[in-house]
Amino acid sequence: MPTVNQLVRKGRKTISKKIKATALRRSFNAKDHKYTISFNPQKRGVVTLVKTMTPKKPNSALRKVARVRLSNRTEVTAYIQGEGHNLAEHGIVLVRGGRVKDLPGVKYHLVRGKLDLEGVAGRKQGRSRYGTKRGGGSAAPKVAAPAAPAAPVEGGAS
Repeated sequence: MPTVNQLVRKGRKTISKKIKATALRRSFNAKDHKYTISFNPQKRGVVTLVKTMTPKKPNSALRKVARVRLSNRTEVTAYIQGEGHNLAEHGIVLVRGGRVKDLPGVKYHLVRGKLDLEGVAGRKQGRSRYGTKRGGGSAAPKVAAPAAPAAPVEGGAS
């Protein structure tokens, strides 16, 4: 316990909070070939590997994760939340922060419904986090249905 005199002389130091999602806090300058500090909420990246991982001790499942090379040349492991995904190698994805507690080393999430990663199909509740539009289908834009076949011409052979 410090004395009042010690506090007057030195004061108390504020402990700085440790940064967890470090890959989102720097950008790569290709011209100068060096990193610069910048604070980004999300970053774009290219998927290099899609795999499953098993969680830590009390839990048991096959969690879907992707290894992503970000635009700042950092490679991170990101979690694919929701049921089912259409992600493959070389897909372009958006990465946000947010760790997965029972997967060691996974400190990032992929944003569903953005770029090449579609939203969760058939989701009705809590759609915002999973990139699903109001109808409950996927977030991918609807392709126009092919035109109906023309009606048979009257007076033709039947």
